[in-house]
Amino acid sequence: MSNFVPKGIIPPIVTPFTLEGKVDYDRLREMVDFLIDNGVHGLFPMGTTGEFYAVSDEEYREILMTVKDQTKGRVPVYGGASHITTRGVIRLLKICEDVGMDAVSVLTPMFVSQTQDELYTYYKTVAESTSLPIIMYNNKPKTNVTIEPTTVARLSEIVNIIGVKDSTGDMTNTAEYIRLTRGNDNFHVLMGRDTLIHAALCYGATGAIASCANVAPRVCADIYDKYMAGDVKGSLEAQYLLAPLRIACGMGTFPAVIKEGLEQQGIHVGKCLDPIAELKTEEKERLHRVLMDMGLVF
Repeated sequence: MSNFVPKGIIPPIVTPFTLEGKVDYDRLREMVDFLIDNGVHGLFPMGTTGEFYAVSDEEYREILMTVKDQTKGRVPVYGGASHITTRGVIRLLKICEDVGMDAVSVLTPMFVSQTQDELYTYYKTVAESTSLPIIMYNNKPKTNVTIEPTTVARLSEIVNIIGVKDSTGDMTNTAEYIRLTRGNDNFHVLMGRDTLIHAALCYGATGAIASCANVAPRVCADIYDKYMAGDVKGSLEAQYLLAPLRIACGMGTFPAVIKEGLEQQGIHVGKCLDPIAELKTEEKERLHRVLMDMGLVF
């Protein structure tokens, strides 16, 4: 049984790139400090927001090493290990083990439409290949694959599968994850839709992997910290403050809005790798107004 509890606000940290498309490791170190200084409870390199699909294994290893080194044990580091094949995930897990990740997030395979039995076997095989704590990652809007609540409940009985991140945006699905696993103290549910963090905490989630925490880490941390301190109203107000930023993410191809939001705050992380385009001028202006209303720019 794992004693590791995934909790709090965990940003899937962006991967900064230079104009030439190379990983900017110095900027990545600055992002680590910026996020931790603003109260986040963990860091998650190589998630969807980190453009995990765009880097080589060598870059992947160096990104994880950089985040781990700069974090210096201040918060847990969760490595993303996502691939279209089981063997591809296992290869990445070995890198996570080598680097010393505290836990790993494993997305459902992309493009391939698996049955629930195939998903069960996939996660079971992955879990058996490592001693690291594993968080399953359901991002149905991106993959067109979902882990059904009954499948999550079955998988929750595997000792090192300790949680699931739900990015479906379907609160009923999240609630079922929690309901069906609520008797298992070793298993935890994380929200993956930034507009629903407060709601998920009310239902029993232990935190959120929140892409908007890259741009507004203190606001996101307030949702969790205030809720845990018993200030439910303050938590809800922080959620209301965050919501327009997450809704604005629909203006561009993800994660273009996240990177532009950082750029507008003077945190230079570069653009997303091609073929993702920068926001149009009018979209940047709309985003700027959102950030102004949040008190992040002036």
